[in-house]
Amino acid sequence: MATNPPSTPPSTPPGTPPNIPLYRRLARQLQERIDAGGYPAGARLPSEPELSAEFGVNRLTVRQAVAELERAAVVEIRRGVGTFVRPPAVRVSIAVDPRSQRFDLGSVHEALPDGGQGAGDRGDGDRGDGEFVVAAPAVTGSAEDEEAARQLGRTPRELSRVDSVIRLGGRARAACSYWVPFGPLPAELVRPGHAGNLVLDLARAAGVELEYDWRAFGAIGADLADAELLGVPAGTPLLVREGVSCTPDGTPALYVRRRIDGSSARFVLHFRER
Repeated sequence: MATNPPSTPPSTPPGTPPNIPLYRRLARQLQERIDAGGYPAGARLPSEPELSAEFGVNRLTVRQAVAELERAAVVEIRRGVGTFVRPPAVRVSIAVDPRSQRFDLGSVHEALPDGGQGAGDRGDGDRGDGEFVVAAPAVTGSAEDEEAARQLGRTPRELSRVDSVIRLGGRARAACSYWVPFGPLPAELVRPGHAGNLVLDLARAAGVELEYDWRAFGAIGADLADAELLGVPAGTPLLVREGVSCTPDGTPALYVRRRIDGSSARFVLHFRER
């Protein structure tokens, strides 16, 4: 079983909404530890008494936090045995004939006003529709960071990351994460609340043109961070659209991973001219 240094009571991670219950803060802290490899796939989590003592919370709080992780499909509770970290999902790829490819970079934003460029901070905390920066977290070597580094042919320390949310009809519809092999990113671009089309903004910041390399589609249950960002219960079905964009010479230059509320969006592939 993995060992960890003593922890302080769970705190609210940067970029999360205020007034998050203690059990959800604890769940987030445990998930971050899992993402960082502290508890690898298949590992057994410490018992309720051990977690209660480590984090200075009561056992009911621990039980609620672990139940939240189970709803988010992060762990599996085996009654009478323990709680174990679930392995990552298996990927299935579908090849697309390059001759049929349409370069619609930033296509998610076609549904947004002015292509996602018209929305912005209104000075009164009321944000309209568009894409808004949430945070620019450090690339720490989490499972997502490692995957981005692998796809871009870099090491995690060579990458910069920015997270955003896409809002439509007055509610959050998609959580997005972007990794690029350059940095530091411009301060204005990563300012929380900055509005724009992050794909195009990052391309401009790098001084490059981007084209699709590949895109993949999948589905997951909302983890705790995405559940809070999208305002949905943990475990809610999310559509996942991820992939790499490259420069015209084929050099990987951006890895994107969008998680979209499955109740409000769908992907359609047209195989005949319309």
